[in-house]
Amino acid sequence: MLPYELWIGLRYTRAKRRNHFISFISMTSMLGIALGVMALIVVISVMNGFQEELRSRILGVAAHMEVTGSDDRLNNWPGLAEQVRQHPEVRAAAPYVMGQGLLAAGDTPKGALIRGVMPELENTVAEVGRKMKYGRLEDLEAGAFRIVLGAELARSLGVYPGDKVAVIAPQGMVTPAGMLPRIKQFEVSGIFSVGMFEYDAGLALIHLADAQKLYRMGDGVSGLRLKLADMDRAPWVTRELATTLKGDYYLSDWTMSHANFFRAVAIEKRMMFIILTLIVAVAAFNIVSTLVMAVTDKQADIAILRTLGAPPASIMGVFMVQGSLIGVIGTLLGLASGVALALNVETVVPFIERSLGMDLFPADVYYISELPSKLVWSDVAWIGGVALALAFLATLYPSWRAARVQPAEALRYE
Repeated sequence: MLPYELWIGLRYTRAKRRNHFISFISMTSMLGIALGVMALIVVISVMNGFQEELRSRILGVAAHMEVTGSDDRLNNWPGLAEQVRQHPEVRAAAPYVMGQGLLAAGDTPKGALIRGVMPELENTVAEVGRKMKYGRLEDLEAGAFRIVLGAELARSLGVYPGDKVAVIAPQGMVTPAGMLPRIKQFEVSGIFSVGMFEYDAGLALIHLADAQKLYRMGDGVSGLRLKLADMDRAPWVTRELATTLKGDYYLSDWTMSHANFFRAVAIEKRMMFIILTLIVAVAAFNIVSTLVMAVTDKQADIAILRTLGAPPASIMGVFMVQGSLIGVIGTLLGLASGVALALNVETVVPFIERSLGMDLFPADVYYISELPSKLVWSDVAWIGGVALALAFLATLYPSWRAARVQPAEALRYE
């Protein structure tokens, strides 16, 4: 059998009130909480999607981990690669040579990062090979002096596959006439596009052997790029390898090399959560006004209950049930609509674009042509919990006022 506080509270919620304004405020509060919860779920899911999309694009070119020497040089990289592969979470390792250079095609010079790679190993740690617009990464061959450019870099240089590009290395040659830069002509064999301007406009790939000759590295390399089974465990793997590797090495992972970017995204997500929670808080405050008016409207009922022996705590319970029910219904409506919308953003946004006849996210501006969404159930649980907590807190003051109603004063003019 239901406690009478719960039964009366549910009856007050379902009953057709004499004061229709109270019903209107109750409905407004319920819809406000639902809209706030829905907006929170959708916005947080979209921000999760953006974070996941940008992270995958960055790590499609960058590595999960990098191992370099104390002087940015590794001489015995095959032995080191075999050593790091012994770790159970390391899936692949690839050597690289990194240097700066000036690319020139005709009268157009552009600065770029030049990375020397072994195509067969690079494809195991990065996704550049799957992002090729023209040519193949495997076309890079030792001694052929071919180069693969980012799409924006190729566009700014005005070159296409088959064209020639002069690569000027900053490490010069000492001659009787002074210091002269080293210049080598490369043939453009491919163009890639990973969707990140930083890489598409400033990265060029050549074969590892050609990079060793260009930068006078001998048999050495700049470092090793590692791919892990779980990139989220990169900091732990970094610490474990730092204690097991024998030698003077410097280890870094993607959370260190891109720390500022991902920290900014996390702060933005946290601030959006706080700002949108205020929408739920405003709707919850409407519950206060609803219950205050309900207490005033039901003073005679409260007095009768008190006369029959109901303690103040029971009176509080009646109105806490009434207010909490508004919060529960609003939260459930918001959770259902928010989850449904977050799971179908990729369908809803194109429908809105077709209806408005405009492109909300042009690919040439945002580099992401579709609005990504990633629903995280722990976020949904947090949002639902916060909404219910705010709704419950909003019932405390009106319920306390109801408990203080004096029966004699309330019945004097009845």
